[in-house]
Amino acid sequence: MEYLEILKDTFLTDDRYMYIVNGVIFSIGITLFSAILGIILGLLLAIMKLSHWYPFKRIKALENFNPLSKIAYIYIDVIRGTPVVVQLLIIYFVVFSTIRVDKVVAAVLTFGINSGAYQAEIFRAGIQSIPRGQFEAGRSLGFSYRQTMTTIIMPQAIKNILPTLANEFISLLKETSIAGYIALEDLTKAGDIIRSRTYSAFMPLIGVALIYLILVLLLSTAAKALERRLKRGER
Repeated sequence: MEYLEILKDTFLTDDRYMYIVNGVIFSIGITLFSAILGIILGLLLAIMKLSHWYPFKRIKALENFNPLSKIAYIYIDVIRGTPVVVQLLIIYFVVFSTIRVDKVVAAVLTFGINSGAYQAEIFRAGIQSIPRGQFEAGRSLGFSYRQTMTTIIMPQAIKNILPTLANEFISLLKETSIAGYIALEDLTKAGDIIRSRTYSAFMPLIGVALIYLILVLLLSTAAKALERRLKRGER
């Protein structure tokens, strides 16, 4: 009975459970929009990294210099080499220090930019997993480079990397737990607000951890189901 009273006081008194509900909605929403931005950036960076554009062929010292590939390499190394929480603080407090930008926009940009660097490597690995002969076959049929990539290479690559992308989305969901650093009321921040109201950390933080676990298990189950379906399709 004592635990039920504590549970009631933690989540039901003053409708504190609404902090959790709103936090879940916010965390899922920011994960979704960040994932979409990450997919766009990741695909673009992967194509840049694998491009064969050498604009300075006439200059001996720069004949093998590919600016698109170099930019992609630098972007991926810098983003993957720095903590996402530091990136969030830099984007909100430095980049947007003189511009009034909604905190949600800053968070989506941060998580999207960060996820894009990881997704770029996923897309790159997926594209390179397709046998070279597939590309050559497309070119021999008269397809341009773009047509070969969009109609032959990318559909097969995306099919191969879907399970890995799903795992990246799971990681992205957990990374959004730092959004509270810029005073956004995500799921983790919701638990912290309840803790400050009840002066008890155990129940709200354990509750938040369990909700994250449930969300991750649901996403993992969906990813495994997708992987099994893809394997059946291959047969």
